[in-house]
Amino acid sequence: MQLKNLFVSYRDQLLLIYPKLEAESLVFWLFESFLNRKRMDILNDVPIEAVPAEMEIALEKLLRGMPIQYILGKAPFYGREFKVGPEVLIPRNETEGLVHLIIKENQTPGLKILDVGTGSGCIPITLALELKNATVFGLDISEIALEMAKENAKSLKADVLFFHCNILQDEIPIQGLDILVSNPPYVRDSEQAQMHQNVLQYEPHLALFVADDNPLIFYRSIAEKGRIALKPGGKLYFEINEAFGPETKKLLEDLGYSEIHILEDLNGRDRMVTGIR
Repeated sequence: MQLKNLFVSYRDQLLLIYPKLEAESLVFWLFESFLNRKRMDILNDVPIEAVPAEMEIALEKLLRGMPIQYILGKAPFYGREFKVGPEVLIPRNETEGLVHLIIKENQTPGLKILDVGTGSGCIPITLALELKNATVFGLDISEIALEMAKENAKSLKADVLFFHCNILQDEIPIQGLDILVSNPPYVRDSEQAQMHQNVLQYEPHLALFVADDNPLIFYRSIAEKGRIALKPGGKLYFEINEAFGPETKKLLEDLGYSEIHILEDLNGRDRMVTGIR
């Protein structure tokens, strides 16, 4: 079988539920994972001996809407590969932007950093590997997510200590922090209708959604407890719902934070809020 014919066949099937560029990207990902073939191999139309059964099963899952990251059990983030599963959110480009901002603004060695709602551990692990001599912690309410985060830290050789914590009920177990960061649940229940079905069906709702009548519940709890956990002059970094930039800024102002900024992502949407204790 020629690789180009197989590519066209897979792409055309995926076009039933995905836009053209996304369908092609998914096929490239499948070919690299199961056939060890890259785009140039498709252009050169190299022959293959057989189609692995595992790749056929992966295609069937894609056609049912399952995210490819869950199918393959891994997702890229900031140049590294993280183990993921339905128990944790798939790391996204917007969160890479948040991490990049933290790295760019905080080059002092030996910082003490905490990530709240750590999921796969992509935020604290990346910060531990990118910042010199940082002491890094992660919290999550999900024991399963924490186990996955620990696996990622071990495989990527990152020194991160993880804690089980319900941030809405428990106090932050670390104090004297230089940086407190969080990408908490921020999608309102009413926004579910606008989301892709593969997100709704497969990603953990616990890590995604908040009630419409209290959309800033996690931001308030983290910021309130952050006043104790952060040292004076410590920095707070949030990833936010683009609809609530001004409201999140006012929340921090009311709690006594200073130098509060709303920052956009690469698509020009309000995506981050920062402040100083």
